[in-house]
Amino acid sequence: MTRIDLNCDMGESFGAWQMGRDSEVMGSITSANIACGFHGGDPQVMRQTVRLAKQHGVAVGVHPGLPDLVGFGRREMKVTPSELEDMMLYQIGALAAIAAVEGVRLQHVKPHGALYNMTAAEPDLADAVARAVAAFDRELILLGLPASALIRAGEKAGLRTAGEAFADRAYEPNGSLASRRKAGSVIHDPETVVTRAVRMVTEGGVVATDGSWLPLEVETICTHGDTPGAENLVRRLRAALVTHGVTVAPMGGGVE
Repeated sequence: MTRIDLNCDMGESFGAWQMGRDSEVMGSITSANIACGFHGGDPQVMRQTVRLAKQHGVAVGVHPGLPDLVGFGRREMKVTPSELEDMMLYQIGALAAIAAVEGVRLQHVKPHGALYNMTAAEPDLADAVARAVAAFDRELILLGLPASALIRAGEKAGLRTAGEAFADRAYEPNGSLASRRKAGSVIHDPETVVTRAVRMVTEGGVVATDGSWLPLEVETICTHGDTPGAENLVRRLRAALVTHGVTVAPMGGGVE
C-alpha cells in the first residue's frame, strides 16, 4: 500500500505578527515543521504550536532557518559550515526543550527557505546540517529535496532521510525548485495542486518547467499554511490521496 506524509511549515508568527492558519490546517496534516525563532516564530508561538500538534496527533519537527526575520529566511546569507552547524544545534535544542516539557518527541528536521535551497546544492553546508542533527539525535529524520546534497549528507552521516515534494511549486528539469522570482514558480490553482500531488505519489514524479517528466522519490509532501484558502486546499489534498488508495500518516510511523 502506498503511504505518504503531509507536512506543513508552522509556528512562523512572532510578537504581533500573525503568519499562516495553523489551527485550521493542523487537523489535515500528519507532520508539523515548527519555526524556531530565526526566520519566524518565538518561544510562546513555538510552545503553542507544539501543544496544537499534540492535540491533533500530528508529529513535530524542527524547521530551522537563517537568522533573518525581516527577510523571512528567504534571502541567502554567507555562513561558514561551522556557523551553520551551531545555528542548527541552537534551534533544534530550543524546540527540543519545549517539546520535552510538553511530552512530545521530535520526529524530523527540515531546513527553511534559503537555507533549504543552499543545503540542497552546497555539500559543505549540507554536511554541517547533517552533523548537527546526528550529534543531537540520530533518530531524527532529515528532510530535503530528493537526490539533493542534503539527502546525500544525511545518508553519509547515518541518518534516516526523507525526500520531500512540493505540490504547489514548479520544478526545474534538474530537480531544483524554480525561483520564487520566476513567473509560475508558485502554483495557486487548488485543482492543479491536488492533481500534481496525487501524481507525485501514485506515479512517482512531476512535469518540470520544460515539459519533461521528472522522477521523484518522496516520503512527504509539503503544504503551506499561509496559502490563501490553505485549510480547504489541504483538506482536499488529503481526501484525494485517500481516494486514490494512499495511506496518509506521519513518516516516523506514529506520534508519542
